[in-house]
Amino acid sequence: MIKKMQDEILRLKKEKDICILAHSYQPHIITSIADHTGDSYALAVKAAKTDNRTVIMCGVRFMAEGVKLLCPDKKVILSHKRAGCPMAEQFTKEDILKFKEKHPETAVVAYINTTASIKTVCDVCVTSSSAVKIVSRLPQKDILFIPDCNLGRYVANKLPEKNITLWKGGCPIHSSITPGEATAAREMYPNALFLVHPECIPEVSESADFVGSTAEIMEYAKKSEKKEFIIGTEVAIIEHLQFECPDKKFYPLSPRLVCGDMKLTTLTDVLDCINGDGGDEIILSDETIRDARHCIERMIELG
Repeated sequence: MIKKMQDEILRLKKEKDICILAHSYQPHIITSIADHTGDSYALAVKAAKTDNRTVIMCGVRFMAEGVKLLCPDKKVILSHKRAGCPMAEQFTKEDILKFKEKHPETAVVAYINTTASIKTVCDVCVTSSSAVKIVSRLPQKDILFIPDCNLGRYVANKLPEKNITLWKGGCPIHSSITPGEATAAREMYPNALFLVHPECIPEVSESADFVGSTAEIMEYAKKSEKKEFIIGTEVAIIEHLQFECPDKKFYPLSPRLVCGDMKLTTLTDVLDCINGDGGDEIILSDETIRDARHCIERMIELG
């Protein structure tokens, strides 16, 4: 039944000129029917380079909004209308405007994991892999980094010459992992390298052998001569790495590293989107697209 549904999706997406994107946190059953898989910003860039008039994003809402920002003329559909991101929605546009009114000389840096509305009032976007480089190149010394305080603290530690303000925000999944869990995983798998996402708390990431974005973690594991790895990010990455590197072993830092929003999308959802019966089309005003694209273009300029 699964194979039959996947084949039907593959047939219909070609017939209807649809591009399917799947974030790396989606399970293999979803990524296997996608045209492109990867991190959120990389997927938006790939979508912008396709000729397809319709794009289905198998991920969460801020990712689908990111695709719409770079592809304003395309029809962009979020695969499951309830798939949100708690981190992206922790602060509002009004919160940023109030801060900027009091601190007009401070540059506001927005992690890509933010809503399009918030991006409209920020100075520059960053990804987890580009954050240190881009913040280092900003002319301002004073920085507000939102929303993830753990990634922001990681950047601050790398750039002591910057005065970085952090708000209490972040990924509730990554940030919930404790140093005790990291220690226990190391003891259980003593021969494994420990690879972790910077959205984890400093006490966890500081004990890692490698800290990087999802894509960087996967690339590191694939290229490494080592054969065992503890993966400190969403458990779907273990599934993908096991398919790509059958000669290596991958262990979860914690079984709690599961994003429920990412797991909402099913093959039925994707098929319904293709048939026009499901998902949620992303509609953004011309003003929102113009203003939010500014901080993305600034990221490209600095990166």
